[in-house]
Amino acid sequence: MIEKDTIDHLISDWKTQRPELDPSAMEIVGRVMQLGKKLEKSASAALKDSGIYYTDLDVLATLRRSGKPYLLTPKQLRESVLVTSGAMTALLGRLEKMKLIYRSPDPKDGRIKAAALTKKGVQLIDKAIEVRFAEASQAVSALSEKEQKQLVPLLKKLLFTATKRV
Repeated sequence: MIEKDTIDHLISDWKTQRPELDPSAMEIVGRVMQLGKKLEKSASAALKDSGIYYTDLDVLATLRRSGKPYLLTPKQLRESVLVTSGAMTALLGRLEKMKLIYRSPDPKDGRIKAAALTKKGVQLIDKAIEVRFAEASQAVSALSEKEQKQLVPLLKKLLFTATKRV
């Protein structure tokens, strides 16, 4: 039997205080939100030795996945990483200072400074992404392979419907 968690206690309190409310959706949403925070914290801890943060990994991985020459505009990066324009500027500045990326005028529009991985950046992301994949595997190891495959389409369905509402 699975022990009671924080969400179980919250649901119990709401059933007592507001019995007319249906808390069943909160059993899912509350846990997904709590799980997201814990997974991000775990991913960040796994990356500590690499000297980068989770958001850094996200940008570096996006550049690496784009293929050679590993170059994208800030707009292209924001579409994948989902950070604000100001946050992206600061993030790219930090990665440039670490010599993991370099900035150069976009060949299509010289007013835009595209970001590209340096050799050091490629080496770091290639090692860090292995750590990240291993950490992600560990994070879902409580679920059987069958459960993991069942969960994927359910999470995608929730994600797509949540995105439409925002």
